[in-house]
Amino acid sequence: MAQNNLRLVEGKSVDKSKALDAALAQIERSFGKGSIMRLGVNEQVVEIETVSTGSLGLDIALGVGGLPKGRIIEIYGPESSGKTTMALHTVAEAQKEGGICAFIDAEHALDPIYARKLGVNLEDLLISQPDTGEQALEIADTLVRSGACDVLVIDSVAALTPRAEIEGEMGDSLPGLQARLMSQALRKLTASISRSNTMVIFINQIRMKIGVMFGSPETTTGGNALKFYASVRLDIRRIGAVKDRDEVVGNQTRVKVVKNKLAPPFKEVLFDIMYGEGVSKTGELIDLGVKAGIVEKSGSWFSYDSQRLGQGRENAKQFLRDNVDVAARIEMALRQNAGLIAEQLLHDDESASAADAGDVDFDGDAAAEG
Repeated sequence: MAQNNLRLVEGKSVDKSKALDAALAQIERSFGKGSIMRLGVNEQVVEIETVSTGSLGLDIALGVGGLPKGRIIEIYGPESSGKTTMALHTVAEAQKEGGICAFIDAEHALDPIYARKLGVNLEDLLISQPDTGEQALEIADTLVRSGACDVLVIDSVAALTPRAEIEGEMGDSLPGLQARLMSQALRKLTASISRSNTMVIFINQIRMKIGVMFGSPETTTGGNALKFYASVRLDIRRIGAVKDRDEVVGNQTRVKVVKNKLAPPFKEVLFDIMYGEGVSKTGELIDLGVKAGIVEKSGSWFSYDSQRLGQGRENAKQFLRDNVDVAARIEMALRQNAGLIAEQLLHDDESASAADAGDVDFDGDAAAEG
């Protein structure tokens, strides 16, 4: 009796295999070769291509060395927190690798002089300042479908005004119009983005929900569709000022990886955004180097590989600016050890709340010097 049962199971498995082969053949006849395949056959699984964010700490926090290509990214936060700065840094890094980038400026507020200071090559940057949200998303769709664009930035979702709203009266109530526009656009865009390997960065603003008694009243504009379609969501906040004596010369910034489909989320990183310079790469090298044990700190003196960098954080930063080869060696050492030191470099929620309270001060030496 047992043998009969065994023969029956073998027969079923053979029938399943034949049925599957027939189904695969029918799908390929209907939709073309490559419409369905076994994952891993002919080494289809490849490493995800990434573009650096311009911040070494954030690249490590993202777990894959930067923002992924062929995915949707959302960067949101309060006003003047560094959202556009982060997007422009990503554009600059993509251009360094020979990529073609486009910037859809729905807010009509892009400063080309500031973009150039961040390293953006304006001659090779495509820019559009559309009149309506539909026009902006149609331009984005055309650029993505072309397959020639590596990074596309839309600044911002809140400024994507539907045509009906622009043509209507000032006081007209049109609930849900922008959310429907975003939902339809993302349904169309998502497959094209994956096929063309284009990174699309949506910059978004924060609004307050009315009548929220418990939990955060903050929400992003444009409905919920973008939250679902985004592979990475970054929450960027200004948590303090960087001072040179009494003059404020930059912002202390905290970025939290709120969503990440490629690595564990909820990592946090702190860095400085200097006015007219962008992310302070030299400051990051010193801060992350000290945490990793690559840069030695003795009192107020910083040293690397038995070579003194300077007394005080600002002097050490200036030394690295003047000696690019030393900075490059420190960055290489940090990237090589990123897998070992990632947990030391990144802050959990408790340390982040301590930073809000003023316990974590990235510019303590500079303040002391002032």
